[in-house]
Amino acid sequence: MRRRWQLVLVVGALALGAAQLTSASTTAPTGIVASVYDGDTLTLSSGDRVRLLQIDTPELGSGECYSRAARAVLLALAPVGSRVLLETDARLDRVDRYGRLLRYVHHGSLNVNVQLVKRGAAAPYFYGGERGKYAARLLSEAQVARAAKRGLWEACPGTRLDPYRAVDTGPSGPPASTPPPSGKCDPNYAGACVPPYPPDLDCADLRALGLSLPVRVVGSDPHRLDGDHDGLGCE
Repeated sequence: MRRRWQLVLVVGALALGAAQLTSASTTAPTGIVASVYDGDTLTLSSGDRVRLLQIDTPELGSGECYSRAARAVLLALAPVGSRVLLETDARLDRVDRYGRLLRYVHHGSLNVNVQLVKRGAAAPYFYGGERGKYAARLLSEAQVARAAKRGLWEACPGTRLDPYRAVDTGPSGPPASTPPPSGKCDPNYAGACVPPYPPDLDCADLRALGLSLPVRVVGSDPHRLDGDHDGLGCE
């Protein structure tokens, strides 16, 4: 009888330890967005850089099609100053070779990684052939976005959907006629639905979003689009 109770106690302790480990592994820390580098990379107020897991966007500054628009979508989904939840994936690395945190980013109820793909601002990228916990959903959302010609799938028609390669959208071309990703308009502007401030957007960002320019400045011009103060921005 004594040995049986000892066995029960040992099994119970192991079960409790496993439950605690599972609970700890599903608890994700939070951070404040300090800046957004491009469509799949942001920096927290702590100084940590975060590379969004299992997706890829065109490289900003490379001249690739939809690179600036992808950054604008991430800015709208995870605005500067917002608090985000950072989720790791037990199947994947936690840090890349550049020291960036590899995470799924959640803002409110949204999985930002999935939303970027759903809106056509990113493509799934299973680096090294590794498929994470959201791999099936990312691929499904990409197929739907491509069929619907959302985002880069319309703006960059030569783009191939290959989740085992970094996305290649080709050289930048005419912007797609898509609404601002946030779905909200800044009341300081008329004539086009300019995304609200913050984040700060320039005229190139607005062109990448497919907005009709110039815009009329009817308020305080938080984006500083009207450089000559004639009432028109991005002339």
